[in-house]
Amino acid sequence: MNPAFDPGDLAAMNENKGNLKFLFCSADKFPPFRVDVAVLFGEELASRGHGIDWILQSEETCARSYCTQWKGGRVWVGRTDNGGTRLCRLRKHIYNLFHSFKMLKLAHGNQYDFIQVKDQFLVALVGILAAKLNDTRFFYWLSYPFPEASLYAAEEGSARYPVFYRFRGMMFKFLLYKVIMPFADEVFVQSEQMKRDVAREGIAESKLTAVPMGVSMKKISGLVREEDACVTQDSEERVVYLGTLIRERRIDFLVRVMALVTKSRPGARLYLVGDGEDPEDTAVIRNEARRLNMEDAVVITGFLPQKDALKYVRGAKVCVSPFYPTPILNSTSPTKVVEYMALGRPVVANDHPEQEMVLRESRGGVCVAYDEAAFARAVVELLENPGEAEEMGERGRAYVLGQRSYEKIADLVENRYREACRGK
Repeated sequence: MNPAFDPGDLAAMNENKGNLKFLFCSADKFPPFRVDVAVLFGEELASRGHGIDWILQSEETCARSYCTQWKGGRVWVGRTDNGGTRLCRLRKHIYNLFHSFKMLKLAHGNQYDFIQVKDQFLVALVGILAAKLNDTRFFYWLSYPFPEASLYAAEEGSARYPVFYRFRGMMFKFLLYKVIMPFADEVFVQSEQMKRDVAREGIAESKLTAVPMGVSMKKISGLVREEDACVTQDSEERVVYLGTLIRERRIDFLVRVMALVTKSRPGARLYLVGDGEDPEDTAVIRNEARRLNMEDAVVITGFLPQKDALKYVRGAKVCVSPFYPTPILNSTSPTKVVEYMALGRPVVANDHPEQEMVLRESRGGVCVAYDEAAFARAVVELLENPGEAEEMGERGRAYVLGQRSYEKIADLVENRYREACRGK
């Protein structure tokens, strides 16, 4: 966490302060569903009286731009083309870029405290121009190392169009670190590791704030009650993974882990609560289970409504979060571990920087190397010591309540906004 993040102090500092008004242009589509936008901004910050106007592109195919209301603010929704051809995809990006020019007019007429652009590069240039022309502040929000990801995909051979990916990565990296961030008054990043990575690119650390992913404790409490836990039988030793099963996640790793676990805990079963994007994703997992004679010990639920998915987590003896180690993903802030902990479940995760930090600070689980034997030993240890596992779960939930609920994260963001707006 950011060293300055003391939720109690920040909450006190934000009492009786004037509300802010800002224009937010994001790569998220309308209506946004990612919690770091829909919950942090659409619910938490908007409910505190801050005025947020939005410039977003429509998620659904839309032939004409329009303006509507969302979460108490105005949203200018841009047209889009969701066709599958290259021409349609190019047209979609062009529509989005031209839609962003609304910032120039809106900033002139509304006297915003600042303009914020999230995860867009060419659009950020429009935002900088709008801020400079209207003598207001410009903030940038980066949730993922997009330039580095493009370059990495080109170098390792996973890019469909390597030359294009390399060109895009180089161009976006130049824009991000030589133009956008140097011109920004404040920069928000996803994790402490990303903050260190960005600082190494020459961006002043004093303008960088790490805002990790969190959970809405109000929403989770409303969706799941303790008595709703989906447990087939009290004695079942359920190990749960919640999330996407796309091949890039390499979830077949967990099948091999469970093959080791069941040698000493034959009643243990692995529940994969989620699905892939196509049948080949889950076929890899099923084939591995068949190869290891683990078909009866591995259950794939498919996509479930959030309430039902969280019931599986609530009924788990142990929750797992393997995060395949790559230099690109090291700076991300996974939500999975925090969701498990919010539901009071003990966690076994590997030593990804953010996961390692959260488990060390919370003592809500066990952090091991990305290694099948190490994962299996940790899972077995928790299954054999249920009392200790439950204590971990309780500590994890207390940590999330104090540090990683969006109610608390909103304090951090709100306070940083106020400091930045006072500073100009």
